[in-house]
Amino acid sequence: MRKALAILFTLHLLVYGQTARYLNLSFGGLFGAGISTLEEPILEIVQGGAHDPKKRGFTVQNLELSMTGAVDPWFYAETHLIFQVDPEGESILEVEEAFMVTQSMPFGLQVKAGTFFTEFGRLNPQHPHVWSFVDQLIVNSRLFGGDGLRGPGLRLSWLTPLSWYSELIGGIQNANGETMVSFLASDEVIPLGEYPHIDRKVQSLQDVLWSGRWLNTLSPFKTVTANLGVSGLWGPNPTGQKNQTSVLGMDIYAKWKPLTNNRGFPFVAFQAEVLSRFYEVTDSIATKTKLDLVNDTGYYGQVLWGFKLGWVLGFKAENVWSNIGQIDDPVRADRTRWATNLTWYPSEFSKLRLNYNLEKWEDQGQLQTDHSLWIQFEFLIGQHGGHKF
Repeated sequence: MRKALAILFTLHLLVYGQTARYLNLSFGGLFGAGISTLEEPILEIVQGGAHDPKKRGFTVQNLELSMTGAVDPWFYAETHLIFQVDPEGESILEVEEAFMVTQSMPFGLQVKAGTFFTEFGRLNPQHPHVWSFVDQLIVNSRLFGGDGLRGPGLRLSWLTPLSWYSELIGGIQNANGETMVSFLASDEVIPLGEYPHIDRKVQSLQDVLWSGRWLNTLSPFKTVTANLGVSGLWGPNPTGQKNQTSVLGMDIYAKWKPLTNNRGFPFVAFQAEVLSRFYEVTDSIATKTKLDLVNDTGYYGQVLWGFKLGWVLGFKAENVWSNIGQIDDPVRADRTRWATNLTWYPSEFSKLRLNYNLEKWEDQGQLQTDHSLWIQFEFLIGQHGGHKF
């Protein structure tokens, strides 16, 4: 009996030792609760992000199981499984990301392969628990859908030999599915339903999504660090055999932190992005005649002030518009949002946030103003990797 127990104990140590060495396992829960002058189902539409609080009362915004670690000396891998409970109470499970990246390529090169968030701008590649506010950006919801732009593919990056941090990123991914709203999308997600759509198959390199990004990090002063990036997307859309969609964006992030600080506090951080989508549409699929170029543009700017250890005050302004916006449809209407919040981080493993949104949009020719007040709370257990600056 003792021998059997010893063998089992030894096996446990071997398995646990290998797991602890090669696998970081974490689980995070993100929850929201609040009230709004918006009534359901309009509230679900205005809160366009899949992880937004979408109803009065309580919302399970995101439950994330993350597994990360070194595969071997050549590859590192990540997998993120997402659990959600929709406003009707139905449980949802999906693979958000599962990819590997190389660790030892020469000349500053790195390859990523699997299914992953497209590296466009600052917010799209981020998971919801990293967001500085309770909900997804309006422009990101409109251009990239509620779950963000992501899908299977391949990405190559090059860390250039310039004197500052300068990285060039290029990627290729499938252009179809619910997470490819601006491109081939799916039957459930059609951004411009008033135009004819076809079942477009992959026949050439014009039928997949291409992405590019140039990211630069500068430190103009000892207490200030800034990121400057430009991004682009090019891919097919289902309104014609040759019709394409392109999305262009610029982003900036700057953070001030004194040389003498207490675990990163105090600080002031500024972040802004502008995105513009150009969506080709056709009047007749039979004649393949171009009708118009639908343009959606949006921007946001936000300031965060970490005024005391664990306490952050934030303010954000957003605006989005379209050249053929439907004024009675919250999905396509010109919209403006102002938001402010106060976040308390008891530790790096938990947070509590109070968030206020002021929404303005047109409904039947009248400017509609609505207010929402949300409380958000989060916990994290296990080992979770650090996030990009």
